[in-house]
Amino acid sequence: MQYNKANNLIGWLCGLVAAAVYIATADRFNSWWDTGEFIASAYKLQVVHQPGAPLFLLIQNLFSNLAMGDVSKIAFWMNVGSATCSGLTIVFLFWTITALAKKVLLSNGKELSGIASFQVLGAGAVGALAYSFTDSFWYSAVESEVYAMSSLCTAIVFWLILKWESRVGQEGANRWLLVIAFVIGLSIGVHLLNLLTIPVLALIVYFKKAKQVSWLGTLKAIGLGIVLLAFVLWGVIQYSVKIAAYMDLFFVNSLGMGFGSGILFFVMCLVGGLVYGIIYADKKSKPILQLSLLAVCFVFFGFSSYAMLLIRSQTNISLNNGSPDNAFSFLGYLSREQYQSEPLFKGPGFNSNVVGLEKTHSYWKGDGKYRQVASSSTYKYDKEMFFPRLYSDKHADIYGYYLGLSKGTTPSFGDNLKFFFSYQLNHMYLRYFMWNFVGRQNDEQGHGGDISGNWLSGIAPVDNMILAGQSNLSDTMKADPSRNVYFFAPFILGVMGLLWQIKRSKRDALVVALLFFFTGIAIVIYLNQTPMQPRERDYAYAGSFYMFSVWIGLGVLALTDLLKRYLSVKGAAITGVAVAMLTTPVLLISENWDDHDRSDREWTRDMAYNYLQSCEENAILFTYADNDTFPLWYLQEVEGVRPDVRIVNLSYLQSDWYVKQTMKGINRAEAAPIQIDAKKIDKGIRDVMYVHEMGIEGHVDVDTLIDIMLSDNPNNQLPLQNGEFVNFLPTKKIRLKIDREAVIRNKVVPKSWENAIPETMQWTYNKEYVSRAELAMMAILANNKWERPIYFANMLSSDNFMGLDRYLVNEGLVYRLMPIETQQPDNQISLVNTDTLYKNITENFRWGNIAQMKHFDQDYRSFANRYLFGETVRLALDTLLQEGNLKQGKDVALLAYEKMPRKIVNMEHVYDNAVVVDTLFKVEEQERASILANNSLKYIDEQLRYYESVGDKLSTFDVRNMRLAVESLESFKRVVHNAKNEDLIARVHGIELRYKEL
Repeated sequence: MQYNKANNLIGWLCGLVAAAVYIATADRFNSWWDTGEFIASAYKLQVVHQPGAPLFLLIQNLFSNLAMGDVSKIAFWMNVGSATCSGLTIVFLFWTITALAKKVLLSNGKELSGIASFQVLGAGAVGALAYSFTDSFWYSAVESEVYAMSSLCTAIVFWLILKWESRVGQEGANRWLLVIAFVIGLSIGVHLLNLLTIPVLALIVYFKKAKQVSWLGTLKAIGLGIVLLAFVLWGVIQYSVKIAAYMDLFFVNSLGMGFGSGILFFVMCLVGGLVYGIIYADKKSKPILQLSLLAVCFVFFGFSSYAMLLIRSQTNISLNNGSPDNAFSFLGYLSREQYQSEPLFKGPGFNSNVVGLEKTHSYWKGDGKYRQVASSSTYKYDKEMFFPRLYSDKHADIYGYYLGLSKGTTPSFGDNLKFFFSYQLNHMYLRYFMWNFVGRQNDEQGHGGDISGNWLSGIAPVDNMILAGQSNLSDTMKADPSRNVYFFAPFILGVMGLLWQIKRSKRDALVVALLFFFTGIAIVIYLNQTPMQPRERDYAYAGSFYMFSVWIGLGVLALTDLLKRYLSVKGAAITGVAVAMLTTPVLLISENWDDHDRSDREWTRDMAYNYLQSCEENAILFTYADNDTFPLWYLQEVEGVRPDVRIVNLSYLQSDWYVKQTMKGINRAEAAPIQIDAKKIDKGIRDVMYVHEMGIEGHVDVDTLIDIMLSDNPNNQLPLQNGEFVNFLPTKKIRLKIDREAVIRNKVVPKSWENAIPETMQWTYNKEYVSRAELAMMAILANNKWERPIYFANMLSSDNFMGLDRYLVNEGLVYRLMPIETQQPDNQISLVNTDTLYKNITENFRWGNIAQMKHFDQDYRSFANRYLFGETVRLALDTLLQEGNLKQGKDVALLAYEKMPRKIVNMEHVYDNAVVVDTLFKVEEQERASILANNSLKYIDEQLRYYESVGDKLSTFDVRNMRLAVESLESFKRVVHNAKNEDLIARVHGIELRYKEL
């Protein structure tokens, strides 16, 4: 009894400690990537990207109420929701470790002694707190993302499995299995990763129920578990919806009934069938059948959280990804139709040739009936291979870089395996594993070189073997908060725990190892990731790190067993727990706190604010990816900032549902002036139209081209060899007539530029095809009549400009479309609106606390340097200096000096500093210029020394940084010579002499 009280109390205490740390270090607002979308959608119960997370949104919505109406606090309280889930995860991890440890120590059937209880509870505390402060889990614990709640679901299910195991043979024990089924069903509404616990459940049931355990029986149990996993993943989640959809198709199209009638009939049949089966099993005394059917019921109960998406999708919500408002769109939503699937066991190589196309069809909700539409196309290839890892033709050059393949080489199966082991397994999993339990070099995204994103131990001989240049680290590198070293301590303790468990309880060791495998290596195999991922993916493997933390906890028992050879039982127990606590959880929190503390971060929100404030009233802003869209959605939907700006995400605009949504007003933003008959852009209609030059002289009006592409007249279509007629773009030469009076009336261009307004805009389209996105953009251009300002976010690549580059005017964070004639080529942005740029920087932008931030992580560094300082501040200073406007140049330079980070964060920062220093010298701010120049030159000197020591181990990706250092030095050389600052001239000259060979 005393043990149970202590077990409960210490478990909750560990959870409270972890949750308190997470809340103290949580983001106060939104962060990068998906959090902005999740916070906005949870606040208003909207529909996020596929396959959705309705339960997560519902629970986070509850946490949003704790803001008590203060919209600026909603994001924080949702982050507290993740912190709370993470704290509860630690509670269940503690109880899991103590349950496994107690099970072994009680094998003799006696009660735990006081010392044994202390060891078990100490093991639980060490393992639970160690996981609390690991790199990947802590990162997810402090932001409003699904992974914190997903980890909680996994932790609960595994603990419940052990709970059932300990009660087998007792009355009502199987009720625990029904609770497990319910939690698994609920977890579907958070993340599908939690289904990976099912094979482990099957294995434990086999161990408890089999009269004689064998290796063959074990493999069969695991195989059955995989079958059950597939049943839930496809049978419950997809095929139940698919059957309902086709039943609705029959009821609507054949029987003339209303939408949803077939779904209602299917639900009635499903419920009736399950109820009948349960009653039948009870009457016929078939307990296994009855239990199985009840479990299916509880999985469906949990899965029913998805009804929220169906209900909300039919209302006028702002964010309605996939618009799953009917059976077939809901089916497409669940099956992630929006995303490309990767080949798993059979597929092409990157140089396989397409030899055919297999089209599938689906149905879409029409006027009173479902209409058949093309659903997806599957390419057929001339060559396919087993276990394809080198499948993406977009990454052919990168594959060659990793494997040393010459161009045109056909990859062998050996190359396939080499890439799997060296990149997918080593770089994309083992590297992350080592980050969490050995140490991390820095938080730069790694692509295979010695400089960025590697694991690091802190033990010099080991680190020198795996990484070059460790003896010549710069002061910045040594002091980098994300440089965290654990000296292998957590790893060694975990390995000791694994070996101890194998020795003392092979079955339990297999159970833990199986879940460790399924939440780690199995995910690696399934994801089949290509090189150059947009960000690090360690969060996907948190379940695997969770299971290793179980072994860390059991490692305490292994350590105490070892110490018993030299100390008394009591002394060994106390020493073992103390040493383990100091060398693992205490070490982890002390190393990781500074780079995981996000409590001072405001700038994601400020950056979004700056984008919105860069736009005039009632503007249309084209964006493309997560980080130029989701933070803006958060500000508009949650804090109500600039709801008049219509954000149009070009990657979503390729989908028919998003085009239709864009044609409607949301919040205070008017509908985009697309004005296309929605039926002409339905799914499967005009998904892609190719360019086929017809030899047309001159440029063609965009209106005419839109009419041709939307025409159903075969005379305006291109005949194919199979007799079909398809729409196409007959020329790349496009023209837009300009209403000069409308341009002037709506102040589209600065007054001083009005004389440069041409009669027409003429440009060359820059793609070989027209997707639904480009068609919609052309329609907006044609129908806008210069009534609304049109902007492109500066994160967009020029591929998205349709060749309009020379009509885009740079205003800092955005490019504004203006009908101004320049002599620049079509593919070059040439004009800068200096007045607006200056006003944005000095009046409209928020700069937050970035100058005082303790740590700039990879995302902050990237967006700060590339999009704010690089493409905004540096651009403004360059332009103002060229114009000779030193007064405004001084304002911007002084603002940059005060607002830019005090410490140098990377080489891009140094590169941007050169123009700031140049301006400060020219406006007689000698002291500030000298301080900034000296800091920058010190950084260049240290980094070049490091690059020199790395030598030929510099990767292609690292060479860019070295070249940027040399370019920065050249820039400062020019600046200090112009300023005639002899001290700085001498310092630059000294650096040049030291590294002249570079």
